[in-house]
Amino acid sequence: MEKSRHRQQFAFSLLLSLWLPCCLAQTTPSNAATRTPPRAPTPSATPSPSPQTERLKVRLSGYPRKHNEGRVELFYKGEWGTICDDDFSIANANVLCRQLGFVSSAACPGKIWLDNVLCSGGEKSIEFCKSRGWGNSDCTHDEDAGVVCKDERIPGFVDSNTLNYCLIEEVRLRSVVAMSRKKLPVTEGVVEVKYKDGWAQICDLGWTIKNTHVVCGMLGFPHERKVNKNFYKLYLDRQKNHFHIHSVACTGTEIHLAACPLEYSKRNATFTCEGGMAAVVSCMPGPLFMQNNGLKKKPKISSTVRLKGGARLGEGRVEVLKDNEWGTVCDDRWNLQSASVVCRELGFGSAKEALTGARMGQGMGPIYMNEVKCLGQEKSIWNCPFKNITSEDCQHSEDAAVRCNLPYMGFENSIRLTGGRTRYEGRVELLSSDSNGTQSWGLVCGESWSTKEAMVACRQLGLGYANQGLQETWYWDSSNVTDMIMSGVKCTGNEMSLSQCQHHKTVSCQKAAAKFAAGVICSDTASDLVLHAPLVQQTVYIEDRPLHMLYCAAEEDCLSKSAAKANWPYGHRRLLRFSSQIHNIGRADFKPKAGRHSWIWHACHGHYHSMNIFTHYDLMNANGTKVAEGHKASFCLEDSDCQEGVSKRYECANFGDQGITVGCWDLYRHDIDCQWIDITDVRPGNYILQIVINPNNEVAESDFTNNAMKCNCKYDGHRIWLHNCHIGDAFSEEAERRFEKYPGQLNNQIP
Repeated sequence: MEKSRHRQQFAFSLLLSLWLPCCLAQTTPSNAATRTPPRAPTPSATPSPSPQTERLKVRLSGYPRKHNEGRVELFYKGEWGTICDDDFSIANANVLCRQLGFVSSAACPGKIWLDNVLCSGGEKSIEFCKSRGWGNSDCTHDEDAGVVCKDERIPGFVDSNTLNYCLIEEVRLRSVVAMSRKKLPVTEGVVEVKYKDGWAQICDLGWTIKNTHVVCGMLGFPHERKVNKNFYKLYLDRQKNHFHIHSVACTGTEIHLAACPLEYSKRNATFTCEGGMAAVVSCMPGPLFMQNNGLKKKPKISSTVRLKGGARLGEGRVEVLKDNEWGTVCDDRWNLQSASVVCRELGFGSAKEALTGARMGQGMGPIYMNEVKCLGQEKSIWNCPFKNITSEDCQHSEDAAVRCNLPYMGFENSIRLTGGRTRYEGRVELLSSDSNGTQSWGLVCGESWSTKEAMVACRQLGLGYANQGLQETWYWDSSNVTDMIMSGVKCTGNEMSLSQCQHHKTVSCQKAAAKFAAGVICSDTASDLVLHAPLVQQTVYIEDRPLHMLYCAAEEDCLSKSAAKANWPYGHRRLLRFSSQIHNIGRADFKPKAGRHSWIWHACHGHYHSMNIFTHYDLMNANGTKVAEGHKASFCLEDSDCQEGVSKRYECANFGDQGITVGCWDLYRHDIDCQWIDITDVRPGNYILQIVINPNNEVAESDFTNNAMKCNCKYDGHRIWLHNCHIGDAFSEEAERRFEKYPGQLNNQIP
């Protein structure tokens, strides 16, 4: 019997209902592409073997969520795991809800412990229900079961095995200094926890700096600092406080206050904290979030760790620097403690999520670390125990990533999208204040608006990557906003808000009509193209090709300008040839921006071009001047080959779809037309070979910094050698300076 026939959906009942796994398993990677084929449940399901002598620990997980609902997790053989939703019924959920206190967890699920669970409804524990047995499952975490229990506790229910995370759903700092209330981020104030429909305080008796460290980490701050309690005592003595928590005893390595031993008020929040007062903390923001706070020296962030490929600040694939080359970290044993060490050394708070399975895209360089085991108090991930990597240990499909806690800056409150079909697209509108303090919404001039500006807008909105930046939005005219309030926007792509980008002090927009306002289409995922540098170095050679064999190439403008003056069809051109293998290591397919209706047919070579410029090939001398160039339109974007487990999706034959699938690569062999630089006019010497993919940022990517590849090049007039070929961001800054001692090419024009 097929698995789908066993899946049941229940409406919210008096006791509980199923919870959509996709909504709960936010911290769980999707394995849908690699899952095993469905199997029918074993006909003679047996009780889970060897029920534990200790009481089975059960908890609800998933964030954010309410305290009485979540993904079900079981603790077995020292590891938390989940239950597959196959055959999951109302009876199963009844049994689980009776076992549960109000619990939650910030931890990522591990194994799937039970599958095809069949309860009658009267069992005291889920372990006594029929199932395939412990650890025997054909599910992925996309199918994790969840429940919503009635928000009412069983009278006298006590369970020391449950983790009472639910009692702290939200934590904030309340500033009591008038001047500080208007400034973000709030770095100092009274610690408050969400309680019922309001906020309650924590009694500071026994409060330590370790507690403060945990609170600051939760709120996005890497470090804590001392606070003047006497100042606050005068203020707090005049206030009416509600103390919900009376004792906190963190070790300092926890990633959430709820993971610390806590003592709660027995009933409602009390008004007394005898001998103490409300807990107050002061946090040190990371360099990116510092205001003019009088500090002479800003704290430095690590130069040997970085995050790559994330849409938002404080998230990405973890990369570490060793011997002047960047590499990745394998996700074996990757957890929140290790992730938090990375986050804090980069100037953020503790980790919100420790992501596995290359959730932020795959790296291309070496893999340096495996089985990282940080305790949580280390200053750097390099101080944590780890194993060195062997080629059998790990692949880039297992690259570790993080999402860090960031300070609340409120940037998303000053931007909105209007007119789009979904919340991910629309005309960009910004909130501004006039001299009287009156706030109103206005438009952004579409002139010069590009993918980089769209990246910042999508980041500020919290909507992921920029799929497209649009200079006209007449088709999204659904708002009565007509005034242009920002123009000349020019972003590097790293800013947190559009206000941090360069822009005109006074609005200047030639096309000031609302239909020419800037717009964006955002996306949760994006492609990421990277050239395989070693292949370029291995395949380079020189060919003297007869002119009579280059008519097609000349027609497609693949030769240098001097070729037009040659004595056709006699003579030859000297070509620097090499192979290009372009990988998509991102999380979305790379597809041409232009629709197939606008692709250009080239009869000479018998193919369609879907992009006018796909790559630039440049040869530059020591001062950065370009001495020769090649360019490549997308002869045809297709999947030449893919990594194991990934199927090809794009093929050019018969006017097929063009693109590069995630996990695949497009190979342009050295022996095809235009896969060269015409060096006929180049003198012998030392040069830099540079290749840039998607040079005009025409198609959105998660990371444009890895689109360039460079090599040292030696040409003696007869032969050519390449060495030190590397992706543009693969080396340390020091190594890159040694490689390239000139400022670098500023444009793609030959003087």
